[in-house]
Amino acid sequence: MLMFLSKEDYEEPRCPLSRPSTVETIPTWRVIAKLDEYLSRNDYDTARRHLEYWLAEAKAGNDESGQLTVMNELIGLLRKTGKKEECLNMVEATVAFAETSGMEGTITMGTTLINAATAYKAFGKASDAMPLFMRAREIYEKNISGADNRLGGLYNNMALTVMELGDYKAARELFHKALEVMIEVDGGEPEVAVTYCNLADLAAADPEIEDKGREIYECLDTAKAFLDTDGLPRDGNYAFVCEKCAPTFGYYGHTDTERELMRRSKEIYERD
Repeated sequence: MLMFLSKEDYEEPRCPLSRPSTVETIPTWRVIAKLDEYLSRNDYDTARRHLEYWLAEAKAGNDESGQLTVMNELIGLLRKTGKKEECLNMVEATVAFAETSGMEGTITMGTTLINAATAYKAFGKASDAMPLFMRAREIYEKNISGADNRLGGLYNNMALTVMELGDYKAARELFHKALEVMIEVDGGEPEVAVTYCNLADLAAADPEIEDKGREIYECLDTAKAFLDTDGLPRDGNYAFVCEKCAPTFGYYGHTDTERELMRRSKEIYERD
């Protein structure tokens, strides 16, 4: 596949010593859009170079908001690519930076805490993740209401961590809170499907569930129905969700659905 790099993909960042006394903001919307383009092709190496370039630019321009945005994106990328030590170091640096940049109590701080907590959980540090999730929940519930996918994402990720720590009742409550939010979000069907896949795993793990087979089947059947919703954009996010859900279907014996979801994901990535 031919790759066309933008100037920022290969140009050296300006020297940090030339930092101006005033703020020079980076074009965060453009940075994220370009990042999404690379991620839609699974081009993680270029995505990382892209973020590192703009992190240097944000630092040089004294753009704290832009710097925090890029650092948060780097946490997600390093987590996704399994770079444990680098990711955890970035988590510590990002949370510390947010706390010293006047972000406490803001939605930006809440998002940073969620990204950090999700990374901790991904690398086997669920106990370290929970205090960060609790702080994020307090901020989000104070500042966000109604159908907002940020709130749904918080509940879903927090539920996974609680489940890993063995509190299945609390995990189920959080998954259902996520569903209540995401069902009302326009285009939220893929994330609803993810939550039902998570509920299938919860049913398998929870010793209080007697008819595990029936509940698992119902959760996966519902997840598939949401993924098959007419009119859903077959974009990078949909491809990512299909790829994420497919192994769950395969693990519980739904191999035809697993293959179909992987086919959809591959088709989108190759098209883009």
